[in-house]
Amino acid sequence: MVDLDSAEYRKLEEFRFQIRRFLSFSEAAARESGIEPQQHQALLALKGMPQGCVPTIGHLADRLLLKHHSAVGLVDRLETLGLVTRQPSPDDARQVLLRLTVKGERILHRLSLTHHKELEETGPKLAAALRSISRQTS
Repeated sequence: MVDLDSAEYRKLEEFRFQIRRFLSFSEAAARESGIEPQQHQALLALKGMPQGCVPTIGHLADRLLLKHHSAVGLVDRLETLGLVTRQPSPDDARQVLLRLTVKGERILHRLSLTHHKELEETGPKLAAALRSISRQTS
């Protein structure tokens, strides 16, 4: 087992603080836009899904680390808000594809611009904190 001194604990704490600070900003920004943080994350996950991934509830659940039934509930709420639609897959009748609506795209775009601006300001501190603890484990 590796021993950690006080400096190592401070570095880990600083890293966690920087992550939490950004997440706190992100949660507040989502709520100011009229959606919940998890709804924002779902919109982002659908829009930014890795190439080759099909935008299904299963893939959304994987990206958000949710159980399938929890992702279904989340998609139900997004659909009620008019942020996503469900469409049958043209390739597989058993699959339902998720798509952002114009309203969902608009909200996500606004939030993404806000997040980029925040990361320009706070990103260097987060990156420095990560580099600080990464050097110790390399």
